[in-house]
Amino acid sequence: MLGGINNALFLQSFGGFVGLALLILVLKWGFSSNKRLIITPIKAGKKDQYGLLKPLQTPSNYIEAQMSLQKLVDANIKATLTQTLDGPQLMVFERDLKVANAILKLD
Repeated sequence: MLGGINNALFLQSFGGFVGLALLILVLKWGFSSNKRLIITPIKAGKKDQYGLLKPLQTPSNYIEAQMSLQKLVDANIKATLTQTLDGPQLMVFERDLKVANAILKLD
């Protein structure tokens, strides 16, 4: 006992500081700007390389694709606009494919 103080409580308080210092070191290493832990290159793929998403008709340019995307969003259809090797492409889930095609053919 150091002067009548409970040593266990005294040492536990230092343990918290040591734990915090270790956490700071790990986070500084993990989020440092000069090195990345995981590097994933961003590159466009083919139309059939997007998993569950199925391609719709190919728009002629990015502006028409954005307008078509807005029509689908207004109709509560989950759609995304992505850049493929063939240019901009609208993608929807397979369950929404027929409805999305019908909405886009109305105009």
